[in-house]
Order: sequence, then C-alpha cells, then structure tokens
Amino acid sequence: MPKPLFSRLRYWPIMLAVFGGLLAGCAGLQGWPAGGDNSQATSGSPLANAIRQTLILSSDRATTALSAPGGYADNAALRITLPSQLAPLTSTLRQFGMGQYVDKLEARMNEGAEQAAAEAKEVFLGTIRDMTITDALDIVRGGDTAATDYFRTRTESTLRQRYQPIIRQNLEKVGFYEQYRLALDVYNTLPVGNRVNLDLEQHVLNQGLDGLFSRMAEEEQLIRRDPLGRGSQVINAIFGG
Repeated sequence: MPKPLFSRLRYWPIMLAVFGGLLAGCAGLQGWPAGGDNSQATSGSPLANAIRQTLILSSDRATTALSAPGGYADNAALRITLPSQLAPLTSTLRQFGMGQYVDKLEARMNEGAEQAAAEAKEVFLGTIRDMTITDALDIVRGGDTAATDYFRTRTESTLRQRYQPIIRQNLEKVGFYEQYRLALDVYNTLPVGNRVNLDLEQHVLNQGLDGLFSRMAEEEQLIRRDPLGRGSQVINAIFGG
C-alpha cells in the first residue's frame, strides 16, 4: 500500500511542531510586514520565522554587547588594534616613551566601533525580512553558524555601504581623526626613517564587522545548544531535536 504523501515530506514533522509553537504564541514576530508576492507567501512560514528569530536574537544580543562601553576594547578576541603596517609607528612611539598616543588612538578606534554597533541594529533587522523557505531549510541543514553565515553572505556588501558612514561619523565623534593626526605629528618629529601612513577607516570598518559577525556566530551557537533557554518555543521546535 503506498505511503500517504505527507509521510514522504521530509520536513512535515518540523512544520507541525513549529506550527504548534506558533499557536502557543510568537509575540516577537507578530509585527513583521509582508513584502511582495514571494515574501507574502514565505513570511508566515513557521520554519522561516524560527530562523528569523534566531537571527534577530543573535544580532540583537551581539549589537547590544558590542555597543556597550568596552564592548570591543574589553574583549580580547575582538579588540581592535592598529594594523601591523603601523608597527614602525607604534613601536617607535613606545620606544620614545610616547605609548600613550598609541593607547589613546586604539581606544578611539574601539569607541567608534562600539557606537557604530549600536546604530547598526536596525540595519541588520531590515535584512532579515526577505528570507525564503528555501533559505531557512538550508540554514537548518547547515552547521552551528549557518544562520550567521547566511546573514553575512547575503548582506555584507550592503552593510558595508551603510556601515561605513556610521563608522566615519562615530570616529569623528570620539575624536579619532584628531588623535591619529596628533600621533602622526609626534611620530614625524622623531629621528626615524621609512615613515608610514595609513587610512585606518577601512581597518576599523573591517575589524568592527568581523567582530560583530563573530559575536553573532557565538550567540547562534548558544541558541542551537539551548534553543528553549536561549531562544524560544518556536526555535526549540526546530533545533531542539
């Protein structure tokens, strides 16, 4: 006797489980707008909503953590330091007892990234709405950071365009450029050769985004390991076995 069609659908049990979770309540996603025909057809998918929740939680927690005072500077793995190309500048300043200029410069870099992270939250949330059911299935099948990897692949180019002016504005706000010019002025008065100069804006942008995606990946892994405790009933229906 042939098996019923629904028994041959690989993700039918997942859909039933998540649908039950949605009936129990998913207040965090009730306000999501539908876009065109495709988003209207997929925005209500329980599976896609669960993945969206994972991205929302991981991005929100990452931006909240990194935008706090010391969010970058106090995290040894994510702290933004001057690039290796400026080693002659940093080592020379420290050699002449002027390491405070290096320390202040790096402090401004981290402060700028922290303030930019706070403003980037809405940018990130806006990129999650267009996820399709196919995207969601790929993430479920993927590894521990599949949602973050999807997010970075699909959005990094746009995020860079929108994140760059935020970085620039906040570096100006915290006095980074003034501090950098001061460090260079002091460096240029010293009796050394092979002077270097470097536009650090892109460096801060790259390191800031790398740190943000890294923090998001950590949060995603925590959600996958404890989907109910770190996530929600809907997420638990997908990642909870």
